[in-house]
Amino acid sequence: MSGWRMLLYKEVLRFWKVSFQTIAAPVLTSVLYMLIFGHVLEDHVKVYDNVPYTAFLLPGLIMMSVLQNAFANSSSSLVQSKIMGNVVFLLLTPLSHWHWFVAYVGSSMLRGLALSGVFYSIHSLPPFWQGLSHLNPFFYMIDGFRYGFFGQSDVSPWTSLAVVSVAMLAVSALAIHWLKSGYKIRG
Repeated sequence: MSGWRMLLYKEVLRFWKVSFQTIAAPVLTSVLYMLIFGHVLEDHVKVYDNVPYTAFLLPGLIMMSVLQNAFANSSSSLVQSKIMGNVVFLLLTPLSHWHWFVAYVGSSMLRGLALSGVFYSIHSLPPFWQGLSHLNPFFYMIDGFRYGFFGQSDVSPWTSLAVVSVAMLAVSALAIHWLKSGYKIRG
């Protein structure tokens, strides 16, 4: 088995061994959000004409959970490896920065798939906050995901796809650069 596949396997196994913590807890948290916000705001918040608030809330909660947990997977693994001192064993391997990137991002994506602007439409915000929301790539991820459920969104799904793609490329380039330079990993 190649090095990056072994690292990917190790990372998937790591979050699967504590699946209650990594999968069940986020699902339970989303259910609690749904019950509380749905119950409290169902009769008071109208987002789209034919979509109940709890239905509007569901895609946002799913995407919020997927994004939080995908990020938590790779970041916590790297931080724990550095704190425990076993990152040195990875540094000794012939794995390139690309191998690290593919393995950690791949395991994060798998964790996100296992769970497979959350609480409101931006149209309910004052103009200043609407503009500020348009600077947040997470807004576009949630809005695009919501479009897949209802066929309605606050912005064009093509705009969401473009913004998310550009953000992903920028963050990936930065992560690869940091992995290549060993930023905050070595020393």
